[in-house]
Amino acid sequence: MNKSNKLNPLKNLNSDIPASIVVFLVALPLCLGIAQASGAPLFSGLIAGIVGGIVVGFFSGSPLGVSGPAAGLAVIVSDAVTDFGGLTQGGFEIFLVAVILAGILQILMGYLKAGIIAYYFPSSVIYGMLAGIGILISLKQIPHAFGYDKDFEGDESFFQPDNENTFTELWNMLDYISPGVLIITGVSLFILILWNTKFIKNIKVLSIIPGPLLAVTVGIILNKTFASNPDLAISAEHIVSLPTASSSSEFFSNFSSPNFGALGNPKVYLMAVIIALIASIETLLCVEASDKQDDLKRITPTNQELKAQGIGNIVSGLIGGLPVTQVIVRSSANQQAGGKTKASTIIHGFLILISIILIPKVLNMIPLGVLAAILLVVGFKLAKPALFKTMYKQGLEQFIPFVVTIVAILLTDLLVGIGIGMAVAVFVILRNNYKIPLLVYSDTDSKELKNIRIILSEDVTFLNKASVLTTLNNIPDNSVVEINATETHFIHYDVIKIIEDFAVNASSRGIELTILDLYEHKEKNPLDHLKITDK
Repeated sequence: MNKSNKLNPLKNLNSDIPASIVVFLVALPLCLGIAQASGAPLFSGLIAGIVGGIVVGFFSGSPLGVSGPAAGLAVIVSDAVTDFGGLTQGGFEIFLVAVILAGILQILMGYLKAGIIAYYFPSSVIYGMLAGIGILISLKQIPHAFGYDKDFEGDESFFQPDNENTFTELWNMLDYISPGVLIITGVSLFILILWNTKFIKNIKVLSIIPGPLLAVTVGIILNKTFASNPDLAISAEHIVSLPTASSSSEFFSNFSSPNFGALGNPKVYLMAVIIALIASIETLLCVEASDKQDDLKRITPTNQELKAQGIGNIVSGLIGGLPVTQVIVRSSANQQAGGKTKASTIIHGFLILISIILIPKVLNMIPLGVLAAILLVVGFKLAKPALFKTMYKQGLEQFIPFVVTIVAILLTDLLVGIGIGMAVAVFVILRNNYKIPLLVYSDTDSKELKNIRIILSEDVTFLNKASVLTTLNNIPDNSVVEINATETHFIHYDVIKIIEDFAVNASSRGIELTILDLYEHKEKNPLDHLKITDK
């Protein structure tokens, strides 16, 4: 593990245990919602949450990252299960084989050091992803906060299967407001905001109690209180719904085994590659985002993370779970709740496991409005106005990709939005390369003669071709020109060819040309046959 990540978990349990409770409360409905959207058994989402916490958490080097089932794979899982025959025809058991193979591929990617990809994501896009997810969480949770639950928990897509979208759902919720849910959401928000104030933090007895846990407790009490009032009673669709088992045999029957007879099916291997690629990209994006949020600025070893995710997917596939990735919502909730080490991730996995065994009936009394309030607070913290001010102060070259990423995520989904943000960031980089490969100085000795000095930068790549060509073409006739490569270490052949063409053309234009210090490039420099100075 990276030495900078070695913060002793045992000495930080006072921070990690409260954070794990928050992550557990956030993860629980997300695991169920993503399983539902995936067309898979509900229990498969819980299995993935447990594996993502305990197994991936143990092998991971990420101090704040939390893994589990990801909404970005929901559509892929749903289509695959259907293509393999559906739930009733063993399609899910075949799909589990693809999950295991995807895990093996991720481990190979880790050994091949593919994790280096994470270091090529521009910070403007990563911060845009965080802010975009923050706004998206808030927009998606507002309907749940009002008692309108048509959208599954954890959904990140703009367009919905019912032909609605993120914004039309906000309008539709006005026809389905549940007074009881709205009251519980409001009370929960009040508690969560109050518990973040210095007033509560300065009272030791109260500061020990995690705000989210108190909000959940109050929510359960209000839910029971409202049950006797027809105007405030909360219907079952607005409450957490865990699958419950009356015996140990019934509990273990929720686990599925992969059908290894499907290893002869080529579609299984194609699905494994798709899962491995998407899960790895989403994980690496989340790793970068998690590290950016870390107050201690620790760096996650990305190759180790790919291996950890691979091990997690192998285990999840073997016992009937959905594919796992590191996920930004749970990771952000972990950081916002004060998590310090990966102990909070591992503990949250155990909390899911213990709770579905021992207290499923208690969990099935939690109103979704409480969980919506928790996520609304997380969303606000991710998209604070201060972040927008900071990015704007860094200049338009940072601010534009940042804003484009946010808008793209809101209008598409996480991965597509990131792709659009990356495209804009790359365009900005190309534009900068066009602008800065050289410095031009000029002075006038007389009305007829101009002295122009062009200093090339340290590296002049093929990306700089347009800028170099434009600069040379704009040099006036009858000038005295010096092209200085004193500080240059590399010049791409295409740029050298442009300079060669300019040298050939210079004499016919009355330009007196001198080229300095290109001797390091002589083996590749086609200028030697020209009568120009190379000092």
